[in-house]
Amino acid sequence: MSAPGPAPAARRAAAGAATAPAASSRRRNVALVASLLGFTVITIDVSAVNIALPAIRDSLSGGMAGLQWVVDAYTLMFAALMLSAGALADRAGARRAYAWGVALFTVASLGCALAPGIGVLVAARVAQGGAAAVVMPASLALIRQSYEDVRARARAIALWTVGGSVAMAAGPVLGGLLTDAAGWRSVFLLNLPVGAVILGLLVRVERSPRRPAALDPGGQLTAVLALAGLAFAVIEGGHLGWTSAPVLGAGALAVAAGYAFRVVEARHPRPMVPLGMLTDRRVAVPLAVGFAVNAAFYGGIFLLGLYYQQLRGMSGLEAGLMFVPMSAVVTATNLVSPRLAERIGRRQVIVVGQLVFTAAMAAMLPLNAHTPVWLVLVLLLPLSIGGALAVPALTALLMDAVPAERAGTASGLLNALRQTGGALAVALFGTLLVSAGGGFSLPGMRLGLLAVAAVLVVTAALTRFLLRRD
Repeated sequence: MSAPGPAPAARRAAAGAATAPAASSRRRNVALVASLLGFTVITIDVSAVNIALPAIRDSLSGGMAGLQWVVDAYTLMFAALMLSAGALADRAGARRAYAWGVALFTVASLGCALAPGIGVLVAARVAQGGAAAVVMPASLALIRQSYEDVRARARAIALWTVGGSVAMAAGPVLGGLLTDAAGWRSVFLLNLPVGAVILGLLVRVERSPRRPAALDPGGQLTAVLALAGLAFAVIEGGHLGWTSAPVLGAGALAVAAGYAFRVVEARHPRPMVPLGMLTDRRVAVPLAVGFAVNAAFYGGIFLLGLYYQQLRGMSGLEAGLMFVPMSAVVTATNLVSPRLAERIGRRQVIVVGQLVFTAAMAAMLPLNAHTPVWLVLVLLLPLSIGGALAVPALTALLMDAVPAERAGTASGLLNALRQTGGALAVALFGTLLVSAGGGFSLPGMRLGLLAVAAVLVVTAALTRFLLRRD
């Protein structure tokens, strides 16, 4: 009779070695799903709420200025806090920062759903925007932490990006469906179970290391004050009068805070926005283009959501469905843009994208209450293509223009300026869209379109003449 020997122990060790990679793979997949859900929900929140705006106005009697603040309170906080959210994620650890962001976003969504008036809703949207600014970079950092293999990480980030595109496409339809079926509050209530699922998944994600990262509270505070003052002046100027005391005070605050931001950043040993970076035209021009492109796209989405429902009398669901062809074209063009940039150069693609966007603004000028629906969809094709062509190329161009250690800073700055462009376009369009009788103003819409088109022509010229051929 032979001795038992180490066979059982060896088998257990072998089994453990075999299951370890499987367990690690499961944790990676859980981290990806959690990251994807978070990015999806903060993206849906932008486009879905645009469709719910008329219902919010009827329910809370906020007027056009109130609707502008519902959109811009979220976007401005998202933009301003994006500048330092990446550093916060590094200091706290990606998983912890992501959990904080998701938890705050979920609670703020409940606040939005229960808001008794427009003021409370705007305040809750501020909290949502701040949370979203943490969620976005932390979700990417979580993917970076979970996928060490370069190819696997690239596939994971591609899925993350596609998820955002799908969310942007689904948002208007989902917003219209929920608003028509259960009221506008259901648009925000949808975030609660999604947030709970994400937090549950994070329990199974590996703990993130903390890394030293400098914070810049002075720069962050002055950035928030400058953007808030500017947005208040633009939004309320059309309602209170451009020479009214609150509007002049807000404009003065924006100028003073902007100057203070420059001083603080110049003196900080590790500023969140190194001013020297902004003097490099290879950085400054892509940032300007990002601002202009988002102004055109998000300003256009805001305008169209009101046009479909206020001027044409469509339901929320019908208005949401009108965005589906446009969103499909955006997704397809995003896939084509990198290949086109390889063939004709990134600078050329960025210029073409801006000129297509300018054509989109011109194409929307003839729209009225009786324009055939099929013609509206055709006229909106340039709006679908312009940004989808330009953004991937300008992002790649910007990343090549900065050293590797500044890539996160440059990316945060680009996203902040893009969100700011969208917020200011909403402020501009909302101010111009109200007619003397309180209805939808077609002349105001056309004036706003021409203003955005002029900005796009300027940034296209800057791209053409200030950036070297690549």
